[in-house]
Amino acid sequence: MQTTVGQASMTSILFFLVFISLTLYITYWAAKRTKTAVQFYAAGRSVTGFQNGLALAGDYMSAASFLGIAGMVSLKGYDGMIYATGWLVGWPALMFLLAEPMRNLGKYTFADVVAYRLQQKPIRIAAAIGGILVLLTYATAQMVGAGNLIKLMFGIPYEVAEVIVGCVMLTYVLFGGMLATTWVQIIKACLLLGGVTFLMLLGLSHFNFNPGALYGAIEAKYGAVMLNPGGLVSNPIDAISLGLALMLGLLGLPHILMRFYTVPSAKDARTSVIWATTFIGYFYCIIPIVGFTAAALVGSDVIKGIDKGGNMAAPLLAELLGGTPFLGFIAAVAFATILAVVSGLTLAAASAMSHDLYLNVFNQKATDKEQVKVARIATFIFGAAAMMMGISFKGQNVAYMVGLTFAIACSGPFPALLLSITWKRLSTQGAVWAIIIGAVSATGLIVLSPTVWVDVFKNPKAIFPLRNPAIVSMTLAFIVAWLFSIWFPDKDTEGKFEAMKIRTYLGVGAE
Repeated sequence: MQTTVGQASMTSILFFLVFISLTLYITYWAAKRTKTAVQFYAAGRSVTGFQNGLALAGDYMSAASFLGIAGMVSLKGYDGMIYATGWLVGWPALMFLLAEPMRNLGKYTFADVVAYRLQQKPIRIAAAIGGILVLLTYATAQMVGAGNLIKLMFGIPYEVAEVIVGCVMLTYVLFGGMLATTWVQIIKACLLLGGVTFLMLLGLSHFNFNPGALYGAIEAKYGAVMLNPGGLVSNPIDAISLGLALMLGLLGLPHILMRFYTVPSAKDARTSVIWATTFIGYFYCIIPIVGFTAAALVGSDVIKGIDKGGNMAAPLLAELLGGTPFLGFIAAVAFATILAVVSGLTLAAASAMSHDLYLNVFNQKATDKEQVKVARIATFIFGAAAMMMGISFKGQNVAYMVGLTFAIACSGPFPALLLSITWKRLSTQGAVWAIIIGAVSATGLIVLSPTVWVDVFKNPKAIFPLRNPAIVSMTLAFIVAWLFSIWFPDKDTEGKFEAMKIRTYLGVGAE
């Protein structure tokens, strides 16, 4: 297959410029309406349930979902769909367990909920550490996808591409805050759903719109191995661990949880999850078809030749089916996807540093203006760190990297958040050490696993055998929360549990 991927294309450049111009105008519009802390962090709580559902979908359908899953399915076959399934099934749990308590108990971050009846400072510090670990690893995966995409579309060095993406993303967040980020995510979700639907239909048209014929072509070209499990995860414990991370990691993602503060009420929060689940469910049903179609029509050797992680499978398929113009559109959609998600991650990190640490730990008398100033400084620091991490992890599959991020999310923030809402005896020490030990152990085990210790550091054998540590680190976090709550009980906070339940389920006093 002859491809223009890797060479500058006027069509690609035109689509990129149109999208950036549109989103920069939105940022300018939002900047005029973003003066106070509630406007910067939560868009003034003015987003409707439907709009927030689209924005949640835009936040969640990341480069890992679009580029990573399509690439993984095209190279690994059946097992690549584990990610599509796992990332979807967490949404019902999010709606029934956390959507309403998050909106009624919190203000800007998930730490507001955990700290509602516990001691503020220790919780805020621990939550900031755990949350930023999750956000930085997630942002790294997005930046890797962005660097590969811009490099291959414009023919510029990977490192320069990273800096360009980082600077555009910083512009959105620094000036437009949550309002700009929300509308960038809404536009991106519409573009992505439309673009992937058209790409799927074009691909299936080569097989008379019959998925069975597509799978038959895959078997004829690669053998039954592509349609059977075991191509990516062969260890049953590793498979269970990965499934736990993908499903429950969603419930510990700070940038997703903070979106519940942008809506006026708990009812709108539930509505937004229903809409998000609908859009995301549809997307994850069709993206594996795109991956299999790329394997059948483009070929795994061509895909690996362009990018060894497989991340360019969808753009290559778009070029084959629709020529350079469709490649330019799909590349611009992928770029929009990355920018929207990284903007959400950066805003969540700024909220953790400004709201959780600066306001609630170091300067409780800070004015709105001071909070927003600190948030913008934190935005710049996090953006620079994400750029450097993106450069360091060049060449990795983005879906796989985000899977590891979910292991940290389900081990750090999630156990403390769930127990703070459901378990009366959870103490401050229990919550603090659950977050820290869960997040740090997950991060440490990832470094010692084959994913980093062998694939990145090039050591002959991994110290920790599993590629996905969630089954160990999440279990450890729950055990630590239980033990420390028994050893160091908070009698005062237990008495606040009943009052908290009234606000949780009735919304009395919710901001």
